[in-house]
Amino acid sequence: MKKIFIFLVMAFVFTACGDDCYNAPQTIAFEFVNADGENLVTNGTLAPFSISDENQIGVQLTKTSDDRIILENVGAYNGTKNYTFYSNLKVFDFSIQSSEFKGGCDGYQINKLTFKGVGIDVTDEKGYYKIVLE
Repeated sequence: MKKIFIFLVMAFVFTACGDDCYNAPQTIAFEFVNADGENLVTNGTLAPFSISDENQIGVQLTKTSDDRIILENVGAYNGTKNYTFYSNLKVFDFSIQSSEFKGGCDGYQINKLTFKGVGIDVTDEKGYYKIVLE
């Protein structure tokens, strides 16, 4: 009986460790500022705005407590996808290149973010992209 109990415990442990896991792409966040560094969402200058993908499907956006904008559910694909940012101040294009995650879990990783637009200044800050719109 003891051997059966140990066998069942071991079988449970090994099957529990085999659970699937998913690695979501890292978060992409934008902070829109003017030339003086003022946040354009905070001061109300940047309204309304939206982002659409190459198929004209809107991207869900979430505003953080410090008025940065998080792009939801982007980067979960293999390849490059093009996006367009629309606002009353500026329209510009950018692309996100992603690939499958090469680790122990399924998922995707964002490899490259490329901005296409004359007259925008983008800096990769710690955890977000600061975009100067004038």
